[in-house]
Amino acid sequence: MDGFNYEEMVQEGLRGVVREALEIAVREGLPGSHHFYIAFKTDYPGVQLADYLKERHEEEMTIVIQHQYWGLEVDEQGFYVTLSFSDSQERIYVPFHALLSFMDPYAKFGLQFVPPPVVEGEELPPSPTSSPADGEGNIVSLDKFRKK
Repeated sequence: MDGFNYEEMVQEGLRGVVREALEIAVREGLPGSHHFYIAFKTDYPGVQLADYLKERHEEEMTIVIQHQYWGLEVDEQGFYVTLSFSDSQERIYVPFHALLSFMDPYAKFGLQFVPPPVVEGEELPPSPTSSPADGEGNIVSLDKFRKK
């Protein structure tokens, strides 16, 4: 493609907003009533999710980072977090390119994303570490609330 891909440039800038919000949460926790709803493509390369969760959420999933999350870590490509799914803690990794939406309902703030096409040979992150740390988060499927 000749010229500038402004749409992808804007999408990358908005992914940077999510990265920065998560980095603040790592350093300072979630202030007040802030919490994040993060929707992502579960079938996007680099997403690391337990097999039973991938089976349950074949294409996309929404996670909530609020009260029961552990080990939130952010890198240049995405983030790791351990969440509780039906009384079982699971460590997941979500590349920023897999994002579909990010919302902070308390701030009445939200972003929508279009995941970029998959690039063959794209470097994937290392496997997540398995030690939960203190934090907060919860998983909620919002499919029943979505307009079809």
